[in-house]
Amino acid sequence: MTLMHTPICDIGLAAPDFELQGVDGKQWTRDDCAGENGLLVMFICNHCPFVKAIQQCLVDDAAELKKHGIGVVAIMSNDPNDYPEDSFENMQLVAKEKGYNFPYLIDTTQQAAKAYGAICTPDFFGYNTNMELQYRGRLDESGMKVGPDDMKRDLLEAMKLVATTRKGPVEQIPSMGCSIKWL
Repeated sequence: MTLMHTPICDIGLAAPDFELQGVDGKQWTRDDCAGENGLLVMFICNHCPFVKAIQQCLVDDAAELKKHGIGVVAIMSNDPNDYPEDSFENMQLVAKEKGYNFPYLIDTTQQAAKAYGAICTPDFFGYNTNMELQYRGRLDESGMKVGPDDMKRDLLEAMKLVATTRKGPVEQIPSMGCSIKWL
């Protein structure tokens, strides 16, 4: 496992479009996933301990963000040949087992990860209604362990701010996780 930290948010950068297959068998685009007040794009996978620690939180936060008009999508860009736990079949199993309430898409060519500049799992990109980047930071302080109930919810609060003001917070703490496993 190579620990990576995301770079500083490039505020205003346009969200690249994509067309990727979901675990539901449907082809999804960026605009299919967007909500009326913005979009959260999450690069995750099945095997990463950082992602495993926050799976329930991702489901809970996605439900809350949908109430605020923020669409949520997760993209898996790892090479499943080297990491079989990240295979499409295992993505389907994890999505069902964990109750993912957002599209979970496979990026077989890794073009989406490259277009977004994703470097690790989890890597979060929060966009406003104009598909301008407003947040690229951590979920919270949990790391590889489930954090306490009273910790600051960086991502949730940032995206609620984006939903109401179209702007992200000035202060953003980078996300950290396992490096994306490139082809």
